[in-house]
Amino acid sequence: MGKYVEVTDATFDQEVLKSELPVIVDFWAVWCAPCRMIAPILEELAQEKAGKLKVTKIDVDSNQETAMKFGIRSIPTLLIFKNGNIVDQIIGAVPKSMLVSKIEKHI
Repeated sequence: MGKYVEVTDATFDQEVLKSELPVIVDFWAVWCAPCRMIAPILEELAQEKAGKLKVTKIDVDSNQETAMKFGIRSIPTLLIFKNGNIVDQIIGAVPKSMLVSKIEKHI
């Protein structure tokens, strides 16, 4: 594994809510500069936490149903799911150290 998974409205339940691993979901868009800043950090985490954490991305422009369902108002918004429930959230581009400390609590 070690790479993030692109999810869509159609695959969200299977990939995220039914995942046996904790999942971090990056709600992002192509035009969002902070989203592009955080993307390489998420790719690193996908490799470093492979087998312990699933890293996913969902494009809010083409998957508005899921974004609305979770009340995403600004991007990037990162939601951490465990056993199908949101256990944490991070809004905005944050340093890797902050992401790691949030994630470590849930894996």
